[in-house]
Amino acid sequence: MFFKRFRKPIPVTDAEYLSAYKTTGDLNVLGALYERYMELVYAVCFNYLRDEEESKDAVMHLFEQLITDLRKYEIQNFKSWLHSTARNHCLMHLRQRKMIAGGVNEEAEAETLPMPLTSWPESDGLELETKLTHLDGCLQTLSEEQRTSITLFYLNQKTYADIAELTGYELKNIKSHLQNGRRNLKICMDKRHD
Repeated sequence: MFFKRFRKPIPVTDAEYLSAYKTTGDLNVLGALYERYMELVYAVCFNYLRDEEESKDAVMHLFEQLITDLRKYEIQNFKSWLHSTARNHCLMHLRQRKMIAGGVNEEAEAETLPMPLTSWPESDGLELETKLTHLDGCLQTLSEEQRTSITLFYLNQKTYADIAELTGYELKNIKSHLQNGRRNLKICMDKRHD
């Protein structure tokens, strides 16, 4: 019983782990927190990169990135922040890969590579949650065709051909629904931001 008084409490929640890491800088604490979500991070990376080794490398690189990022940002919801960070990391990796390989036809790229609706790399968890809430609300303001196309392309990562097969829309109409939907989403998000 005597020694229990002097033991440090073991973090349980993500917020406790974050606080302990910020206070101590102990990589073991950060490692324990990251370990909870390594499978999620790997799944996100593999979903974008489609390569086992590149995905494993991305998981390790993201851990290294956390060492500094978690000391810079005040994060409210670690899981959603980590998911967004992993997604943005993979998208940047894919863009760099395409730039190294040379110019790519933008139209062909748009049909095969799911791109983020918007990029908020410096958002903390609370800001991100607010923006995602706004995004969800703005999606509801779109026409059925625009909302369906945006959801299938960006959130479900379907290609134009997949969307045409699932919805019966023509390819040229899908392109139009996506363009108009993005524009309308941006207008709506800008209004809600102000």
